[in-house]
Amino acid sequence: MTMEVHVIQPSLNEKIFGAKTRPHLLHQTVVMQLANRRAGTASTKTKGLVRGGGKKPWKQKGTGRARSGSIRSPIWVGGGTAFGPTPRDYSYRMPKSARREALLSALSLKNREGKMIVVDKFELEAAKTKIMVQALAQLNVASAVIVVAQADEKIERSARNIPKIKVLRVEGLNVYDLMRYEHLILTDGALKALEERLAA
Repeated sequence: MTMEVHVIQPSLNEKIFGAKTRPHLLHQTVVMQLANRRAGTASTKTKGLVRGGGKKPWKQKGTGRARSGSIRSPIWVGGGTAFGPTPRDYSYRMPKSARREALLSALSLKNREGKMIVVDKFELEAAKTKIMVQALAQLNVASAVIVVAQADEKIERSARNIPKIKVLRVEGLNVYDLMRYEHLILTDGALKALEERLAA
C-alpha cells in the first residue's frame, strides 16, 4: 500500500510569500508562544504557610541564644522558603499586526530558502505510519510541518508517531512550528485557504 505525492508549482502571493524577513518579530513571537505554554504552577510555602511554628521557641532575652520568633523561619531546617516562586500567569499577547507580520516573515523565509513544498493533495488510503513515511521519503523530507485545509484523521494519526513531523490545520499554523521544523508542506487546498486568510 503506497501513496503517490505530486509536487506542484503554483503562483504565490508575493505579499504573503515574498515579505521582508523580520528576525526581531520572529524572536518575539517565539518567546511569546513559549511563555504562553508555561504552566506557571511552581509553588513554595513561606514561613506563614508551613505547618507549625506558632509558638515562640524561647523567651526573647536572657538565654544567651539569638532571638527567634518561629521554628519555621527560612533560616531554620524545616522552615519556609524566602522569596520562592508562587503560581502566576506568564502569558501575554503581542499586537495582532505584529503577529501577522511575524507569520508572513516566517512563511516568506521558508519560501526563499526553498524549504516550502506544495503538493496537489495528501490523501491516505488508511491511517498507517508506513504510508506516511513512504510519502515523506518521496519528498526527501525528514523534518516538516504538514498543513492541511481541514481536519484529516488519517493524516494526523499516520504522522503522530513520526519524529520531527507535525500536522496542523491552516488556522493552527504558527511561527514557532515554522521555525522548529525544517520544511513546510502545504496541500493545494491549504495554500488557497492560507492565502485567503492572510490576504484579508
